[in-house]
Amino acid sequence: MSVCPRANRKTKISDPADGFAPLTDLAEASDATLAHRDGRWWMYLAGQRTTSNEITLFSASLPAGAPLAATGWSVTAEADNPAHVALVAGNSASAPWDRKGGRHCPAYVRGWDPAAGAWIERIYYAGAAENPWGPYAIGYLEWDGRAWVDQPEPVYRASADWERGSVYEPNLIYHDGKWRMWYVAGSNWDNYLVQGYAESADGRTGWSPPRTFAPPEWKMFDFNVAAVAGGFEAVYARVWVGKSAAPPETGLWWCRCETPASDLAAWSLPVQLMTAEDCGWHSGPWRPSHRRDPADPRRLLVFFNGIYRKAEASGFPFSFTLGAVEFDLP
Repeated sequence: MSVCPRANRKTKISDPADGFAPLTDLAEASDATLAHRDGRWWMYLAGQRTTSNEITLFSASLPAGAPLAATGWSVTAEADNPAHVALVAGNSASAPWDRKGGRHCPAYVRGWDPAAGAWIERIYYAGAAENPWGPYAIGYLEWDGRAWVDQPEPVYRASADWERGSVYEPNLIYHDGKWRMWYVAGSNWDNYLVQGYAESADGRTGWSPPRTFAPPEWKMFDFNVAAVAGGFEAVYARVWVGKSAAPPETGLWWCRCETPASDLAAWSLPVQLMTAEDCGWHSGPWRPSHRRDPADPRRLLVFFNGIYRKAEASGFPFSFTLGAVEFDLP
């Protein structure tokens, strides 16, 4: 399939410098994962409040029945205080393994639970027991019909030597009786990133032995898969955490496959969608989450993280932003 994507428009959704009015306590929000549930589009996000250093999960939604779009999102506020952002879930059960380091990179997925004999919804994420920089393990929140419920233990930890003790950036789908997960192993600080793959019948236990999906030299940070007509497509990020200028392959890429293959070689030749060009409010995009427009299957909408250096010199020197870009694919 010959693909020559054309970007229609790019939208900045959130930037700490712009604030989050009418919310007064939201400091930063990124790491979007998309979900269509209860007749509306939702985003689940990771970020921080002004009142806490804890990295936790929030949500935003479009009006009921509205089509997927880059604009029109409302961040969910507390029911009794519309100026304060609502947390997706508390830490009553998960605190020992995720409270100190926070919850990062959420990934929504709906799949079959053979033990319950029912379809269930989960938000997988990476948690850290000691500090926000890892090492990480992967766990989830599960919807019980009324609320998202945290779990007392992670469900996936690093086990192979090449994972170097830390696994994060999960992306999951459920297909053909398996919860299928792509994830990052390694450490940004060590400039060592490997894309891994594992699968499980219930998404909790019995994970297959971890396998390398993309080698360290690819610097593949996310592999986000979605079902489309005739198969599956993925948008993935290649990042650069070295001190030199980012190479041209840094950015977002698109590929497709008839099945959600666990071998990168089975996917089509990739096509670059975005580069690491500095556009002011973002550079080096990562953490994509994407969907096709049901009304126009050629239209691909990709949400992504951005980053820029703050003007002030004190504290953490970068701000994280959230954007979306639309493409026409033949």
